[in-house]
Amino acid sequence: MQRFFSLPFYLKLATVLINILAIGYFMHIGQTIIVPLILGTLFALLLVPACNWLERKLRFHRTLAALVALLLFFGLIIGVFTLIGSQMTMLKDDWPAFETQIWTGINSIQAWIHETFNIGYSKQSEYLSQTLSKSLSHGTAIVGIALISLSSLFILLVFTFLYTFFILIYRRHILRFMLLLNKREHQSIILDIASEVQYVVKKYLIGLILQMLIVAVMTFIALSIIGVKYGLMLSIITGVINVLPYVGIFVALLIISLITFATSSLTKVLFVVVALIVVHFIDSNFVVPKIVGSKVKINSLFAMLAIIMGELIWGISGMFLAIPILAILKIVFDRIYDLKPWGFLLGEEDSSDHSYKILRDELYPEVVEIKEVKNKKDGI
Repeated sequence: MQRFFSLPFYLKLATVLINILAIGYFMHIGQTIIVPLILGTLFALLLVPACNWLERKLRFHRTLAALVALLLFFGLIIGVFTLIGSQMTMLKDDWPAFETQIWTGINSIQAWIHETFNIGYSKQSEYLSQTLSKSLSHGTAIVGIALISLSSLFILLVFTFLYTFFILIYRRHILRFMLLLNKREHQSIILDIASEVQYVVKKYLIGLILQMLIVAVMTFIALSIIGVKYGLMLSIITGVINVLPYVGIFVALLIISLITFATSSLTKVLFVVVALIVVHFIDSNFVVPKIVGSKVKINSLFAMLAIIMGELIWGISGMFLAIPILAILKIVFDRIYDLKPWGFLLGEEDSSDHSYKILRDELYPEVVEIKEVKNKKDGI
């Protein structure tokens, strides 16, 4: 009997793993080019309907339509961050209160450490002074890293803008190139993939924007009831950061808790924690499944793996891009015969096994034919 796991099988498996590692390494070292290119592609897919409307209804030239749609879109993004920045400038008025509250909290912590672990105030102050001196000694490096991060963000925004603009201009040319790469009998599949990818990406990004608005509104209502200062700014920050799956809400919780602690009492911090947990529960169980999850049929296991891998390769940008890239891969896998099992693996589980049986009959029609012949012989 021939062994199922033969030597060629292990060679193929090793080749696949090596190719995955090579692609991951290439994507990591080329993130300056690849990340804005993917972002530009996603934004272009989102803005295609607007460009088509400007070209058909207002008779704009394709270049002018792309430029107008892009300026309006990026203007909206810049407006949101400008609003956050204007709100953050108000924090300087309360900085003395922040400092007083922080030192009060530090003194309380020191008292608790002294009573619990019997460590004197002098030793605690000495350790704190050493830590601060080390931090100051590394201050130049921290400033340098911050400047590099700002320059990288600026480069990302510029490249994303340019990629989006040129993809919008040459979108039909790129589609025709993809058709030329494939045989005539496969061109209908390419058109179907392009149409489905545009639909899913558009609906997914619109769903994310709606999710941001809903989370921001719920957070603003909760913070207003509790009486937290800078509720508008913190609500907008929460809505924007919440775009990062599984991580954003906890980062927002940390930021809001620190600002609430610096401007108010510990009781309000506890109320804030409870309120954001409720907001996260509503978002995860009602908003995401209905608005975002309904557009992207990816199971949670591979969504989480994609987010982790995206963070390892591209950082925060990778966490944002992981889900749409995985959704695009699933669309491609579902429409290519040899890759359909992988598309099935990425999708949600069907409790009735209906989709599994359909795919099995499609991939292995000879099994169905054998069963039909057997049934005829048995007189069924």
